[in-house]
Order: sequence, then structure tokens, then C-alpha cells
Amino acid sequence: MAKLGSSSHAILAIFLVGLLGMEAAVLMVSSTCDYGIALDKTLQFFEAQRSGKLPPNRRVNWRFDSGLKDGFLQGVNLVGGYYDAGDHVKFGLPMAFAVTMMSWGAIEFRTQITNLNEMGNTLAAIKWGTDYFMKAHTQPNVLWGQVGDGVSDHYCWERAEDMTTPRTGYRLDSEHPGSDLAAETAAALAAASLAFKPYNSSYSNLLLIHAKQLFTFADSFRGIYHDSIPCAKQFYTSSGYFDELLWAAAWLYRATDNEYYLKYVVNNAVSMGGTGWAVKEFSWDNKYAGVQILLSKVLFEGRGGAYTATLKQYQAKADFFACANIQKNDGYNVQLTPGGLIYVREWNNLQYAASASFLLAVYSDYLSAAHLQLHCPEAQVQPQALLDFAKSQADYILGKNPRSLSYVVGFGQNYPTHIHHRGASIAPVSVLKAAVGCVEGFETWYRNARGNPNIIHGALVGGPNVYDGFNDDRSNYEQTEPTISGTAPLVGLFARLQSFCGNGNLGRSLPPRTISPNNNTRGLAHLPARPNFSNKTPDVPVSFLHLVTSSWTSGGKTFFRHKVVIKNVSPKPITDLKLRVDGLTGPIWGLGLTEQQNTYQLPPWLKVLKPGGDFTCVYVQGGVQAKITVLSYQ
Repeated sequence: MAKLGSSSHAILAIFLVGLLGMEAAVLMVSSTCDYGIALDKTLQFFEAQRSGKLPPNRRVNWRFDSGLKDGFLQGVNLVGGYYDAGDHVKFGLPMAFAVTMMSWGAIEFRTQITNLNEMGNTLAAIKWGTDYFMKAHTQPNVLWGQVGDGVSDHYCWERAEDMTTPRTGYRLDSEHPGSDLAAETAAALAAASLAFKPYNSSYSNLLLIHAKQLFTFADSFRGIYHDSIPCAKQFYTSSGYFDELLWAAAWLYRATDNEYYLKYVVNNAVSMGGTGWAVKEFSWDNKYAGVQILLSKVLFEGRGGAYTATLKQYQAKADFFACANIQKNDGYNVQLTPGGLIYVREWNNLQYAASASFLLAVYSDYLSAAHLQLHCPEAQVQPQALLDFAKSQADYILGKNPRSLSYVVGFGQNYPTHIHHRGASIAPVSVLKAAVGCVEGFETWYRNARGNPNIIHGALVGGPNVYDGFNDDRSNYEQTEPTISGTAPLVGLFARLQSFCGNGNLGRSLPPRTISPNNNTRGLAHLPARPNFSNKTPDVPVSFLHLVTSSWTSGGKTFFRHKVVIKNVSPKPITDLKLRVDGLTGPIWGLGLTEQQNTYQLPPWLKVLKPGGDFTCVYVQGGVQAKITVLSYQ
């Protein structure tokens, strides 16, 4: 399978859609910034990997509905989610990691993604995964972790729309545990809850409920997932589950501020290796560096309290990872190719370059915000050096390398054309309406010497070898196969690197796409950055359920109709409720006015809010939801 990397380069001429079998011209590099184009294409790759019923506004016109009966034979709806790579298996562990990484990018680089007009596409990509995970989490201690198996799937070369291979679902439960997979899914849902919180708090809360349950399941019933789903072992062997448990707890602490989760990562720091493992890679299988950097943020913000000493140990390991990548670790460094690319493993090496570069970009910002330097054995390093190194990796991926080849398909003028990907290599259903069978696919399409008929934009291929060599051959799956887990870190990385370009809208190649109206996040591609509001109202007798019910565009600006259900969750009636509404930029209906600015009360027609009773207010504005808090009540 393959993993991704990212790079930044501008193209001297406007990129051309390559004709089938045509040799593209050598990539020309100029001073123009095209990270925005690279981000847009990366998100298109996730659209190409979708399983299930596709929305009518899809951008990848050679993909159609597929896998519409996944799970039905076992009485569960497992339709949706993502195909892993060039095949059609839905592997839970790398899929969850991909969603975690996209969510992390949306959290850290919200402003940059919004300025690039890509927040709608980013949240849509995340939601396609989280909707599937919630379907797959059918009971508190049950998680369906995979659909299809790699062995039977790899016997066939056919389009997803023509699949004839078994679509068996595989589940985890208390008797068949999988702490690594369940905890990674918990991390994905917790991170996604933060990504969605500014835009759809009810969906965010639902994600968090599932995340908490899955973490409890993962921690209570321990085991490696591939022991319970043996057919996954050949393709995604897990090295253990301690890192995923720490990873999930760290994300749940960030999403909830519940000290229980911080105490968990501190109490288990030694026994689970969080402060013991000094690592030089970050991937779908090894989360230690991610945990260490996430917890360093807690320390830098002065929120360590009684746990500060342990958090400093986590930070020391985060520093090790960063120093090893930038070659300042007293010889214990990450290997680089002659062209300067991070090199970890022969198979799908770009995934490691992409994930490491994302982490370095995040850590650079954490250190900068805290006005700290990175202490390496060989030097005191400014945070900017981490970002510069991440940029060098992204630029290599996008074409600044010895072969002048972009390893992101569809970016630039010179990129691989013989991608190891079933759907991209076979003519689409709209052109070739007859089904393509198992063997026919191999004989007619897999062995075809011509380039793929469909360009799978944004796919990060496996990439070059340790000597920067690359063979663009469909059978060379170690180098030409893309994966969702390898590509996902590029979302945040490309967004962050756009800051090198000044104007955030440079390089936009396609008009913004909004999310389908049926998922309550329509129009999010236009949303501005969220103000620093908190929607928490602890120890109050009412709850708030926020919903986005419609949107429209007027005068070039998108407006949203927000509906808030205010419910009395206490056992006593409320007669005098005062609410403060911050961040409101448009009109509001359903609340009574007061003489104080931004302060409202029960509407005139509602004198008493009975226990369990509720009422609704509605407001219209462009952008994120307003913050409603309780000032007083009787």
C-alpha cells in the first residue's frame, strides 16, 4: 500500500490535463505558490476513494455508486467509508488514521483552509469517514472494523462499481478485541468533533459520544485487532495498541478538557511507552510522536499542573523526533535520500515524509506560540527551521526533486500516469458500460502499457526509493499505489505552507464545492475562521442544541439559518432565564429583548419553562454559530 508526502511548487505554465499515454513535459518551477492547488487536488483524491452512494455534486466524474450492500448479509449497514488504496477493501485502522489526520489539519490550520475556500471540502472528506464509523459502532462494545478481505480482493482487477468479490464485514467485540483499531477510531471521532464544533455542534457532540464509548471499549477489552480480524494482518499488521490508547486519550482530553484523560496519559506514560519510546517515524501504525507533540501543547500552554513533570518527559521525546528529522540529533537522525527526502522504508515511503512533515509544521507552531526554541543535541533551533524542513519535503513531493516529477497525481505537468489503482486504470462506466470482470481487468487493463484513462487527482503515490529512483509502472505497487492514510497529512500540510505565499487564495484551480444539503453542513466551503468561543455552560439547568437548517448566497456572501433548541434539563421549572449571545452578526427571533446589550430572556409568550420543556430560537448570519451562555436563572 502507499502513503503520501507533500510539496510546494509553482508551475510556470498552467497545468494541462494529460492525454492518454502522452509523456508530460518536465515540471517547470517558478516563484508562484500552488499549495492551494495541491490541497484542492488532495481532497479530490478522497472523493475518488469514496465507497457507497455518491452525492450528485461529486467532482470525480469517473466514479459512481458502489458497495451499496456492504454489511447487509450480516444484518448491519456498512455502506460508505473509504476504499483503502488501489483496491476496494475498507481497512478500519488506516481509514481511522486518515480521518484523524484530516481533522487535525482542520483544527490547527482552520484559518488557512478557510482562506483557501476549502473548509467545506475538508469537512465533507472528514464526515464521509465519521458517518461510516458511527454506522460501524453498532453497540458500545462492538465495532465493525473491516469490509472485504485483501486476498480475494487482490485476485480481481475490476472497478468498484463492478465488484464481484466477497464484501464480508469483520467485527470487534468484548470476545474479539482490537484496542488499536477501536482506540484509533475513538481518536478520529474526538478530533473530528473539534473540527466540526464551530460549524455543527450537535454533530460534534454526537461524534464525542461515540469517541468516549470506543475508548472505554478499547481500554476495557484489550487485544491487537489483527488477532480478531486475521485477514487484516497480511496488509496492515499492528505493532501494538499502547500508542493508540495514549493517542485516543490525548485527543479526548483536548476535545473534553476532562482531567480523567490527562491523568490516563500520565499514569500510563511509562507502562505504555509514551515517555519511553523515542521514535523517528509517525504513521498509521506508530502514533507515539503524535502523542508526544499533542501533550507538549498542554505543557506549553501552562496547563500541566500536577502532571507537569511527566509532560516534560513527553516533550523531550517530541524534541527527539523533531531533531532527528532536521538532522540535529547527534547522529541519531532520520535517513535522507541524496535528493533530501525522508526515507524510512522501501514500500510506500512518501507516507512517512508526509506525516513527519505535518507533525513538524504543527510542532513549529506550538513552539512559536510559546516563544520557545527547539533544544537539539547539536544546536538550539528556531521553530521556523522545522517549518522550513517540512516545506522542503512538500516541495520534493510536488516536483522539486532529482527527477523533476510530482508525486501527487495531477499536480503540475509531469506526474506518474501508470498508477496502481483499479478504478483509475479502467475506462469508467460512463464510457465502458459493460461490467469488467476479474480476469478481463488484468488482461485488458492492468497489463495495458498505456497510461491510466482516468486521472486520480491528488493521489500521493508510494514514491521513490532510497536513491531517488522511481519506476512508473502499474505493477510496481510499492512505488505507484496511493493510500488514504498516506495522503491525509497533506491536507493540513499544504494549508499551512500557503502562508509562504502571502495571499491565501493563490492557486485556486476549481470553484468551491459545498457539502450536500442533506447533512446539515451545506455551504461550509465559504465559512470564515471561527472566533475563539467556547460553547460550554457547566452547572446550568438548560441545554443548547445547535443546528444549521439552511443556507443561501447573496451578494457573493453565504448566509446560514441557525436553529437553537433550548431545553430545561433540570427537575424544576425556570421562570427567569437570562441568556448572553456573543458573536451574533444578524437578526435573531424567539428570544425576549432586555435593556442590556447581547442579553436576552424568555420570549413574552413563555412565562415558565417546565422541566423537560423546550423552545426554539432562530438567527441568520454568515459564518460560524453564535455562542449562547446562561447568565442567570430562577
